[in-house]
Order: sequence, then C-alpha cells, then structure tokens
Amino acid sequence: MTHRAGLAIGLAGLTLMALIVSHPQTVQTQGAERPRLAVKLVDDFEVTGTGDHAAWGQADWVTLRRRQADGHPYDSRFKMVYSGRGIYLLFDAADRTLTATMQEDFMDLWNEDVFEAFFWTDERYPVYLEYQISPLNRELVILVPNFGGQFLGWQPWHYEGDRMTRKSTSTIGGPKESHASIERWRAEFFLPYTLFRPLQGVPPKPGTRWRANFYRMDYDGGSRTQWEWAPVGENFHEFEKFGDLVFEGR
Repeated sequence: MTHRAGLAIGLAGLTLMALIVSHPQTVQTQGAERPRLAVKLVDDFEVTGTGDHAAWGQADWVTLRRRQADGHPYDSRFKMVYSGRGIYLLFDAADRTLTATMQEDFMDLWNEDVFEAFFWTDERYPVYLEYQISPLNRELVILVPNFGGQFLGWQPWHYEGDRMTRKSTSTIGGPKESHASIERWRAEFFLPYTLFRPLQGVPPKPGTRWRANFYRMDYDGGSRTQWEWAPVGENFHEFEKFGDLVFEGR
C-alpha cells in the first residue's frame, strides 16, 4: 500500500468516526414489542459446522419467520451463546438446492443462499456489524454506519490474527457443492470481540443488552424467499426494529 493510499484510508476512517461521535443519542428506537433472547455464557470451543459441541446444549433453537407467505416452505432457526472472547452463532435450515456459486469472501453473498446476523451494540450510535455466511463457507463481514437510511458497509482493515472469525458449514442429504441437492445446511461461526472495534458496548457482560437481527435468504428455482427474527419492513437494515439480546451470567 502506498503512503498516499494509507493516508486516504486513515482520513476516511477519521471522517467516519467523526460522524459517529458527533451523532450521539440521535437514534430513536420504536416502542413496539420486540423479540428478546437471553444469551448464555459458555467456555470457548472449536466450531466444526455441525453444531455438535456440548456448549450448544445451553441454548434453545429460535425460529426465523418466513417473510413471504408464498415463499419456499423451509424451516429456519438459530442458536446463540457467548464467551469471554466472542460471540457464537449456529444456523440450521431445510433446503433442496444449494444456490451458491461464489468462491471468495467479501462478495455480494446476499444474492445467493445465505445466513445473516446484524449486531447493534450501542443504541446511541447508528452503527452496527453485519455478518453473512454462505453454504460454501464464504463470508462477508462489514461495519455499517446508517444515517437516516443512508448506509454502506466498510470492510475490516488488518483482518488477520485475532480479528478473524472462525467459521464452518455442513450439509445433510447431499454434498456441499454448488447446485447440489440436499435436505439441510448449517453454518457455525465465532465472531471475536476484537472484530467489533470500534463499536461501543463491547465486550458484553452479564446484564448487557444489544440490539440484533438474524436473517436467511434462499433462491431455489430462481425465486427468492427471506426469513427474519425481528420483523422489519422493506430491507434488513431497519435497525430501529431489531430485537433485544440480553447477556446472562452463569
């Protein structure tokens, strides 16, 4: 990277942070009832994509609601736990065909089969972390400043070492290949708190509350169906409608 390019990135980052800091307490959350999830504290463990670790026994499955009444009739669900180092998510869903061809990370994964998780860690600032994972174990992780519905994701800089996620996917009833016929697919991943910087409210402690939402997209037969945890409107970035995560102690 040239000095000029590095300077440009640095100035862009300073501009972003200036916007965030200069807009505290501007976000007005809605008073409508929101879904709430109590998140259990566990010891760290390795992710395998199968969700077989005993730690998942601490969490119940949470059902995602299909957004289109005439959409694909597949069940979709997730689990979540946390540790002293990061967040663990496990998604599981029925499917018939893996509509997934992208072979690189940080591509437009939402245009194919994908699970998505959004974390809004401090309601004073309209900035949140978005994570997507495809059946082929490709990922997209971005920080999203959202001012008045105007938003664009920023990719993490120096995405390496302890800032990187740990992730794995698996399939049931067929191979983990593009366009394969299957019965279900799963995604299991770990998001370290170091990746959330510079978001506030991180790391969570017992009693901490975050806002969040969880989604799924499926494209069987060229038709898109979506699922959600907290109901939103036209797009997934309506963060004021996100649900509540409450972190518990042991």
